[in-house]
Amino acid sequence: MLTAQSDTFEKRISALQSQSFLTTLTQIKRGVEREALRIQPNGEISQKPHPAAFGSALSHESITTDYSESLLEFITPPEASSQKTLAQLHDVHKFVLENMDEEQLWPLSMPCFIENEADIPIAYYGESNVGKMKRVYRTGLKNRYGSMMQAISGVHFNFSLPESFWSLWAELHGKNPTQDQTSEDYFALIRNYRRFCWLIPYLYGASPALCGSFLEGKPHALPFKKVGKGTYYMPYATSLRMSDLGYTSDEQSSLKICYNHIDNYVRLLRTAMETPSERFSKFSAGEGGHYQQLSKHIIQIENELYSPIRPKQPTNSMEKPSDALVRRGVSYIEVRALDVDPYSPLGINQGQCDFLDVFLLSCLVIPSAELDASQLQEAKDNMNTVVLEGRKPGLSLSSGGSDIGLIDWAKQLFARFTEVAKLLDDAHSTHRYSEAVKSEWKKVEDPSLTPSGRMLSTLLADDIDNGNLGLNLASAYKVSIAESEYNYTDSEAFKAQAIASIEAQKKVESEDTVDFDTFIRDYFNEAPAKKNA
Repeated sequence: MLTAQSDTFEKRISALQSQSFLTTLTQIKRGVEREALRIQPNGEISQKPHPAAFGSALSHESITTDYSESLLEFITPPEASSQKTLAQLHDVHKFVLENMDEEQLWPLSMPCFIENEADIPIAYYGESNVGKMKRVYRTGLKNRYGSMMQAISGVHFNFSLPESFWSLWAELHGKNPTQDQTSEDYFALIRNYRRFCWLIPYLYGASPALCGSFLEGKPHALPFKKVGKGTYYMPYATSLRMSDLGYTSDEQSSLKICYNHIDNYVRLLRTAMETPSERFSKFSAGEGGHYQQLSKHIIQIENELYSPIRPKQPTNSMEKPSDALVRRGVSYIEVRALDVDPYSPLGINQGQCDFLDVFLLSCLVIPSAELDASQLQEAKDNMNTVVLEGRKPGLSLSSGGSDIGLIDWAKQLFARFTEVAKLLDDAHSTHRYSEAVKSEWKKVEDPSLTPSGRMLSTLLADDIDNGNLGLNLASAYKVSIAESEYNYTDSEAFKAQAIASIEAQKKVESEDTVDFDTFIRDYFNEAPAKKNA
């Protein structure tokens, strides 16, 4: 058992080398959620509704929509093999592309050319109360932040360790292996993720440039340069998607969400859902049956909280995410800081999955003290610095109030990643985790190897726009995926899933027993779950 004095990274690594721990590491599960705009052959956003061949966006388990009818989202189930996860993601891509006629999937995070925000159609989920709620929520996002921001695409990486691991981990620290303890340990991982997640946009940011149409009407003071006919870039930017121009919210900037304990996290999340917003009060929220948003509060529902990571627990029908966390604790974490990889047909690749395993396990193995408000602000500032200037030579960040070079900090982290990668290699009888770490380190040594560096080099060398690059890649991926074979789910199986999802939506619509106003009022008036309820 580790004591407070002996609970170090080195001691934890040593304990994890036991066969019992190594066995549990083979049971880590991951899932991927990949977003992609449907585009027309000319590179503009599709105006067609969600294709019927894909089934119901409300009920389909693997093919749905995010904000827009044109913004597809592909979801894979939790799997203990990341190779299987990517194979399943490939199958979804293949079926979708086979049923899109002349349309293609936009392979970049920042949107294609969109002349007017009104050209971004809000997603439709049918006439059930839950379907209407999803649409009203998105209408609220449009009114609060604008549709252009909601057309940004990303990749979410879901990660969980098995119960057998958490039991051993609790015993190692002299704790009882309870769900509450598991949640506490997940929050320790999340705190270190917040400390180190500046590394994610450095390694995987792929949005150093954007289409000029995205900036229309957006006040900003960023020193953009121009390439091609209308693409704007910052020379050292890694992920404009994660900047203040991208998927962020000024209204939420005052929120001091706490990642030290699940109780405080949930309390502050609920407070944001219950605190009126002066800025958003001008939009109707059900008055006279007119809905421009779900509520007039800082956030309408929990999903509106913009964060590079979320603790998650699968929800039951119409259960609030915060209630699910209180009732059943943290089940997995959702990494949300990943740009779409433009150099992968799937938006993510095997080496990236392997490195994320190493990175997230390292965030747990490295001892994680609680974060105070100043430390959380420091982490946010580091993130913002890297998304705007991550490849700048000699760039410094802040750690514990002291300046540290990005490369120096990365060197410290990679020394630990190397040890964690060896654990995962030993558990899986492979070398691919160590190879993934070595591959990512090369990007630290040479920023031109990063996706943002590669992408900007192409734009500048050929003096072309984002649109040209995106269309070229989209066309190539449509051909290469068409020439590939299905792995686990073939076309007929997807067609059956589509039919079943449409029937499921009809069933939901037929079972509504109250009007929409009552439904929304009941949803928000339901008493919050109490701990151990």
